[in-house]
Amino acid sequence: MRLQTLLHAVFPPECLCCGARVDEDFALCGSCWRETPFIFGAACGLCGVGLPGQSAGDEVLICEDCHGVARPWARGRAVMHYAENGRKLVLGLKHADRAEVARAAGPWMARAGADLLAADPLIVPIPLHWRRLAVRRFNQAALLAKSMAVATRCEWLPDALIRPRHTATQDGRDREGRFANLDAAIRVHPRHAARMAGRRVLLVDDVMTSGATFSAATQACLRAGADAVDVIALARVARDG
Repeated sequence: MRLQTLLHAVFPPECLCCGARVDEDFALCGSCWRETPFIFGAACGLCGVGLPGQSAGDEVLICEDCHGVARPWARGRAVMHYAENGRKLVLGLKHADRAEVARAAGPWMARAGADLLAADPLIVPIPLHWRRLAVRRFNQAALLAKSMAVATRCEWLPDALIRPRHTATQDGRDREGRFANLDAAIRVHPRHAARMAGRRVLLVDDVMTSGATFSAATQACLRAGADAVDVIALARVARDG
């Protein structure tokens, strides 16, 4: 008997959301899949948020938020909205040590960002400050970046970026406060600046809200000589209404 078959006999695969039995590891049951707000069809070309109506083919659609604030990156994608099961999955990864969510998310992110991968980008996670990393014990963005790199066979660099300044949580801040809080908080690690020069970079994070974190990281990459920067998040917080 194969080891995987034996393991499944002892520990049957369970749905990432509800715990129901499923056929494969790192999967959702049919019910939870239908109730997870995956973003298909029309979406903003800069942040990935889903938009009403159908995709406009090659036309790049821009949401209201991205019309209202400059985005230093070139293109953006998201796998799902940060709501319902989307929120449950992100919080499980971020605060409940559920690394299996990242294992599942790698192929999802590869699908959502398929067009961003054509240029063979350097996949780079958003960094955590060492204090937060010491408390959490892992960087959820790095787990997502690694899973995406495995799924796509693209090069990834887990410590390309550093966060030398400890910033307070973004929770409860308005858009202006979020951008001010992240001002100059992210830099390229001096040891890796040469590897970033002239490359297209794909930044990875678990959630995009205002885009302040992605903006700070993008500007750091561009200052280091990156040719262009794209971004992808597992979940996008959508404006109510």
